[in-house]
Amino acid sequence: MAPNNAMVRMSENAAHRIAVEWTDAAGQRCEGVYIPRRDTSSLLNTWLGGRLFPGVHHHARFAVRETSDELSVDMQSDDGDARVAVHGRVAASLPAGSVFGSLAEASRFFERGSLGYSKTMRDGEYDGLELKTFGWRVEPLEVTEIASSYFDDGARFPAGSVRFDCALVMRNVDHEWLGRASLVA
Repeated sequence: MAPNNAMVRMSENAAHRIAVEWTDAAGQRCEGVYIPRRDTSSLLNTWLGGRLFPGVHHHARFAVRETSDELSVDMQSDDGDARVAVHGRVAASLPAGSVFGSLAEASRFFERGSLGYSKTMRDGEYDGLELKTFGWRVEPLEVTEIASSYFDDGARFPAGSVRFDCALVMRNVDHEWLGRASLVA
């Protein structure tokens, strides 16, 4: 008999993530990410996302090539609204000039961003989804090519208002996704 996790259908997924802080109803400062868009290779995720589980998902085509020391991801959404390309190789450290002083600092920052809120089909409401890992670990990626139609959009982000800092790769980490209460603005 196969373990339960072998029954899970694999898919490629991409999410545009923006670090945010907010104050909850109890007055506590919270950290996480805002996710304006999710894309997936799974038609099932596209149909059920935002209905049966959190987050509206758009269907996209992915081309992924991965070796032990190189990674290449190209994604193009079916609706033409999103394109992402990230190519690089595993590195020993973060790039010079990163806002993070060390890999450990960058890792802590992204681990705190494991709680995300996504746009829904309802204005002013955001679905909550949390990534729970069993053994968080990341590696720095020396990026040789990067493009994002979302972050490269000059109407959304005027020239000079956003820049690429670093990329981290997380592989072979046992995890689960947990639905969280929605936020209403």
